[in-house]
Amino acid sequence: MDVDVVVGGGGLVGLPLAIALARGGLSVAIADPAPKTEVLAAAYDGRVSALAYASVRMARALGVWTHLEADAQPIDEILVTDAALDQAPSPFSLHFDHGEIGTVPLGVIAENRHIRQALYRVAEATAGLTIIAPAAVKALASDAQRIKAYLSDGQEISARLAVAADGRESPLRESMGISVVQWSYPQQGIVTTVHHEHPHRGVAYEHFLPSGPFAILPMTGNRSSLVWTERNEVARRMMALDHAGFDAEIARRFGAHLGSTRAEALRWSYPLRFHLARAYVRPRFALAGDAAHGIHPIAGQGLNLGLKDAAALADVILEAAALGLDIGALHVLARYERWRRFDSFTMAASTDALNRLFSNDIAPLRLARGLGLAIVDQIGPLRRFFMRQAGGDLGDLPTLMREDAAG
Repeated sequence: MDVDVVVGGGGLVGLPLAIALARGGLSVAIADPAPKTEVLAAAYDGRVSALAYASVRMARALGVWTHLEADAQPIDEILVTDAALDQAPSPFSLHFDHGEIGTVPLGVIAENRHIRQALYRVAEATAGLTIIAPAAVKALASDAQRIKAYLSDGQEISARLAVAADGRESPLRESMGISVVQWSYPQQGIVTTVHHEHPHRGVAYEHFLPSGPFAILPMTGNRSSLVWTERNEVARRMMALDHAGFDAEIARRFGAHLGSTRAEALRWSYPLRFHLARAYVRPRFALAGDAAHGIHPIAGQGLNLGLKDAAALADVILEAAALGLDIGALHVLARYERWRRFDSFTMAASTDALNRLFSNDIAPLRLARGLGLAIVDQIGPLRRFFMRQAGGDLGDLPTLMREDAAG
């Protein structure tokens, strides 16, 4: 098979990148190691994602939002508090209200499986885009003009550019000799869906507990996604509890504002790690999404970073193609690297610092945190800046994420 671009990984970053490139007139092939039926199953991935409103614009522009909107819950407000377990929250808090910066929500919460379903529906209807699954890119070999991808099912794909969107461990990144700066946090993320008695009214809660952030993210109906960061040894004990014990531990941290709570049967835990690739590109090769960076989930920005990678890379490739340039040339891809590496580093460093600042019970730091939240809450321009930052609406935005993208 001969195409313009081959993408290794058909996940939440690889699919929108491929859709954008194919809609721009290029031929694209995606190779993904997991079959479609597996990745769309409810048990495959219990996580939800917070899509910033810049990412929602991208979904609209790609035609994905039509298939996702019914399963997406708008975030109208965010309440941030600092507290110790079994104690009253700090009197200082930070409140974000979307009405301060416009009429659109601060973002939306959607289950990853619903995002994948919407992406697949659009991808399968997009001319010039071929999905090959299950099949992984096992090796790459390039020369001055092309790069060849060797798939696990025996197929070979010749392309002008290969993109690795194959996740944090990224075998393709490793095969191209790109190293990473990385470390593991002494924490795990516990994820489940919680049914509650009272409506959430579109409010997301971020409780900073000594073990890490405890996020309650509104979903459709009287449901919220729980993203619970806990120390490794405690997380293992929580995951081993029966349903009654697990519900009791959730209730201790959840508070009474949503009434009685009950977790669904399925629960997941994930190790939390940090990594940044030392380079994003090689001749005829680029990294995107988790293959390029992995950050702490404290701010819920991991997928938004990856989507911005996809939108920026699509801009660079399509502009080069329109000018008749070689889309796999290093000098073309270097623009993408310059565009995305600083933003990714800034977000990764910020989330790492926030986690270290808030994941402790040191009295002076607890006081400083409370004062910091109160100061931001009282200064309108600063509060609105942070809301726009969370919405992904600052800086040099790719075309698909701009206000006029859907038009």
